[in-house]
Amino acid sequence: MTDTDTDAETGEEFMTSVYYDEDADEADIADRTVAVIGYGSQGHAHAQNLSDSGVDVIVGLREGSSSRAAAEADGLRVETPDEAAAEADVVSMLVPDTVQPAVFDALNDGLEPGDTLQFAHGFNIHYNQIRPPEDVDVTMVAPKSPGHLVRRNYEAGEGTPGLVAVYQDETGEAFDEALAYARAIGCTRAGVIETTFREETETDLFGEQAVLCGGVTELIKAGYETLVEAGYSPEMAYFECLNEMKLIVDLMYEGGLAEMWDSVSDTAEYGGLTRGRVVVDEHARENMRDILAEVQEGTFAREWIQENQANRPSYGQLYEAERTHDIERVGGRLRSLFAWADEEDAETEGESESESENERVRADD
Repeated sequence: MTDTDTDAETGEEFMTSVYYDEDADEADIADRTVAVIGYGSQGHAHAQNLSDSGVDVIVGLREGSSSRAAAEADGLRVETPDEAAAEADVVSMLVPDTVQPAVFDALNDGLEPGDTLQFAHGFNIHYNQIRPPEDVDVTMVAPKSPGHLVRRNYEAGEGTPGLVAVYQDETGEAFDEALAYARAIGCTRAGVIETTFREETETDLFGEQAVLCGGVTELIKAGYETLVEAGYSPEMAYFECLNEMKLIVDLMYEGGLAEMWDSVSDTAEYGGLTRGRVVVDEHARENMRDILAEVQEGTFAREWIQENQANRPSYGQLYEAERTHDIERVGGRLRSLFAWADEEDAETEGESESESENERVRADD
């Protein structure tokens, strides 16, 4: 690791620090007991990877949680969140953001001076929904992948890239401990980037809303609707605007935008380079800047908190509209007709299990 690490392929320097296995000392977590609160997508991966790395792990789940049987079947000790926190030195909050404040209130009394309160996302700290005691360390270790891949990569001897951050360093050892935790779950095998709670939270929310979840889905639906309204078959519109998206994204994931441009036809490249900026024009960029401002100012956070307090009325309507969009009907039928759908179902079996676990943790933990 260096303050400005260097990319092995391009020779260019990163603007932030990247840490690997050799930068983390296992001794900084070896004698600590870790309470993993929640056993959903991230919780099950953290708990199992930590345990396999020799760390003493307690899973914190409420009485009656449907995840208790799964955690016990995986050979892990299970207690209630407050009991687990009282016994642990590190409390890793891996329940969903929306329930974390209530869970924290229930276990706060179990935190002792010098303990660590750890997160995988900075939302509740950054937006002051959780106010930790001043005499504990507050850190973040955030794998940049769904939990089932964090576990799968660890078992395969590989790693998952992650983020590490310190919000509060009461002991003077918070960063070293967080780095050791990242090593124990396999993240430093791939590389861990140092960040802050503010940067992680704001970039994560913006990326989800403007690009990854909001922007992409709206672009796909708009393209599909444009073709269908012009008289083209829904099946052709689906393939052109949704199915082929995966092929393009795979190329970008493997080698960046350059590999994607090098892999498509010259006609596709020229059309994309000249027409893409017509779709994502200055007005679209202005909207992106507005979305970022709402994230930075806390407007989105307040809206989301109020939405949950009101039992998610808008969320429910929007979710149902998405599920019943015509592209879902057409896509479901088409996917059932092609052999590759069966292959992908087999490959993503673990992902479906992870989604099921996430639903359980939302409901139960």
